[in-house]
Amino acid sequence: MQLVIVESPAKAKTIEKYLGSDYKVLASYGHVRDLPPKDGSVRPDEEFAMDWEVYADKRNRDQVKAIADAAKKADRLILATDPDREGEAISWHVLELLKNRKAVPGEVERVTFNAITKAAVTDAMGKPRELDQDLIDAYLARRALDYLFGFTLSPVLWRKLPGAKSAGRVQSVALRLIVDREREIEAFKPQEYWSVAAQMEHDGTGFEARLVKYDGTKIDRLTIGDEGTAQAAKAAVEGARFTVEEVEEKPLTRNPAPPFTTSTLQQEAARKLGYSASHTMRCAQNLYEAGAITYMRTDGVQMDGSAISAVRRAISERYDGHYLPEKPRFYQTKAKNAQEAHEAIRPTDFGRDRAGSGDEAKLYDLIFKRAMASQMAAARLERTTVTMRDPTGRHELRATGQVVKFPGFLAIYEEGRDQKADDDEDSGLLPLMRKGDAPAKKDVTATQHFTQPPPRFSEASLVKRMEELGIGRPSTYASTIQTLRDREYVRMEKNRFFAEDSGRLLTAFLERFFERYVAFEFTAGMEEELDDVSGGREEWKDLLEAFWRDFKPKSDEVMERKPSEVTEVLDEFLSDYLFPPQTDGGDPRACPKCLAEGRGGGRLSLRGGRFGAFIACANYPECTFRRRFGQPGENGEHEDESMGTDPETGLEVERKVGRFGPYVQLGEGKEAKRASIPKDLPDFDLEWALKLLSLPRIVGVHPGTGKEIEANIGRYGPYLRHDGKYAKLSSTRDVFDTGMNAAVTLLAEAANRKGGARGKAEPIKTLGVHPTSGGEMKVMPGRYGPYVTDGTTNATLPKDAKPEDVTEAEAIALIDARAAKGPAKKKGAKKKAPAKKKAPAKKKADAK
Repeated sequence: MQLVIVESPAKAKTIEKYLGSDYKVLASYGHVRDLPPKDGSVRPDEEFAMDWEVYADKRNRDQVKAIADAAKKADRLILATDPDREGEAISWHVLELLKNRKAVPGEVERVTFNAITKAAVTDAMGKPRELDQDLIDAYLARRALDYLFGFTLSPVLWRKLPGAKSAGRVQSVALRLIVDREREIEAFKPQEYWSVAAQMEHDGTGFEARLVKYDGTKIDRLTIGDEGTAQAAKAAVEGARFTVEEVEEKPLTRNPAPPFTTSTLQQEAARKLGYSASHTMRCAQNLYEAGAITYMRTDGVQMDGSAISAVRRAISERYDGHYLPEKPRFYQTKAKNAQEAHEAIRPTDFGRDRAGSGDEAKLYDLIFKRAMASQMAAARLERTTVTMRDPTGRHELRATGQVVKFPGFLAIYEEGRDQKADDDEDSGLLPLMRKGDAPAKKDVTATQHFTQPPPRFSEASLVKRMEELGIGRPSTYASTIQTLRDREYVRMEKNRFFAEDSGRLLTAFLERFFERYVAFEFTAGMEEELDDVSGGREEWKDLLEAFWRDFKPKSDEVMERKPSEVTEVLDEFLSDYLFPPQTDGGDPRACPKCLAEGRGGGRLSLRGGRFGAFIACANYPECTFRRRFGQPGENGEHEDESMGTDPETGLEVERKVGRFGPYVQLGEGKEAKRASIPKDLPDFDLEWALKLLSLPRIVGVHPGTGKEIEANIGRYGPYLRHDGKYAKLSSTRDVFDTGMNAAVTLLAEAANRKGGARGKAEPIKTLGVHPTSGGEMKVMPGRYGPYVTDGTTNATLPKDAKPEDVTEAEAIALIDARAAKGPAKKKGAKKKAPAKKKAPAKKKADAK
């Protein structure tokens, strides 16, 4: 028997169809082991020796046993994991485990394929190789590097920076990008400028012409900076007669973009489909394992010769000969640190224009069209520029237009853009004009504009910027971004990243005390060194030695500082942000409460507390003024805010802040109605307040039971209730938008999921994988209250913790603390009851 090891069951199932009965294909379920999340798992003093631990969850242990049992009976072991550094590492881990169990077959081979098709798999089986030690060394270096960074720096954060959770080598630099952009936006000062344009008409066709020269001076974007000048220019245009002086027709050529890489796929899926990077990668993984596309973790932009021939045949079958260039197109990547070991992402069969369903089908369509367009003819356009002048020659108007003469690749695909291009307004068609023509002037406008700050990052633009800087690897971008969101260092609003106060404070701390390690150049340089290791040009232990030699003394130095010293340094570093200049010229650090009460010397400064950083007065405890970190201008006391009046009752609706966060209240006293404000309503207004106060909402009467279906928001989030049974809703909006048909379906699906006598409750929140057990962590509702579990250990949440707010770091800490206490005592085990005291002997009653 020949044993084949792959990562996933889906991949195993697909490959098994292509191999004969002599082959047995088993999945490892990804990595089978990892470094234990405790100090000492990597030992720099012992030449960076590492301890590895098999993931503790039962499924993983059972699967490792199944692989070992099968390996003992096999004649040949074929390691067929993914064709990249992580795939090589998984194969190495499996082989090391089998060596430890003395279950290695006589013959061990490594095979790789870029697509899960019969031809690719059978071809790979005929070209086995040994494990690539350079790739394994690069994996070991990266894993040890990230471990040493995180496990050395995180304890420093916990002790010196209140409220900080953790830091990572790549995630901290990605966070800095978001925070830096926030600073740029805050420092930006809008500049006023005006544009003057004439609405004109020639031969019945209207067009717009912009003023590009006024009174002999060329006009740039910011030349006209005030209304007076703009109105004077407008009057000059209105009073002049313009004739055509120049007509320039310039042919343009646009070439198609190359096929997708991991990074460009994430960017384009975000722009066109609205997918997050992690969702894009999940869909792509499923398409790859189903054999529909080539391997989706790649920097390469080139397709192999057979694929190019296939796509050219497909183009010639679909379009006429003009759409097929004479020679195939060849591309080279421009990305920093790119490794072109693999093909670009493309369909495995260009005769198949559909694959998958739902979101996967949409992503496949994107991949298919992009790959096909990459080998099509260029688009031919023509840009026309018409220049018009007044008789004096001192005023000049210009009109531009663009027309597509031949669509070429645009017939199937056009690359998306993050921002509107400057030439978008030139895409219209101009009427035919010749020198000497005098188009009719219909109207003249002077329009005020203001320069705009740089836009906040979207997922697409953040991924693009990280790739440009060479930070991290494209295959890790999705998990890096998700970690920032899970740890609540950033938030997403309208598909843009906003830096949270905790993320801003962490970045300030790292910039001030670990400046080198959050520098873009250092992180990109480290990626280049890791690539040198994978290419056999550098020893992995030398890389780690150089890093540790500088990093360890620096972390020890910061650890020796008092928390008050750290806070003092950050207070000065963040002074401009926390205490911006006041409009009245007053002292931005003056305590408003001390001033109001006639006390002198009240100065505000940054302080650290158990629950994070805050701003407080130096006169404490006489003055109790405090405000949250990052809220300049707050008076420290959250006053109630009136949102308006309820039209039905005439009562005032107030927005308040209580012990458990913000809420709205209608009325006063015991009769007042209250409702918490959910976090998924960024545009919260009076209409939403009244909706929340009106809950519960009756969706209607269930057609099967005749009982009402109720939609409401509870302790664990939005839900449906019917006849004592519940179904979870995805968002607050669903509470008000879910109709009868959808409600009945959701309740039925929830009932089916529960199944059995005991059933399984729906998780309140799903977190990441526990670093020790490898099990997926979930926050679950329980009979005795919410708890967090990794599938092996259950840990009850503290009474003051909101289940939906539990973070990944908090879940790990709770599970580890519960596991350290050992197994719970069995309910049947009773304490031995103390021996009962003998009752004193009763005296015999006297005989009567």
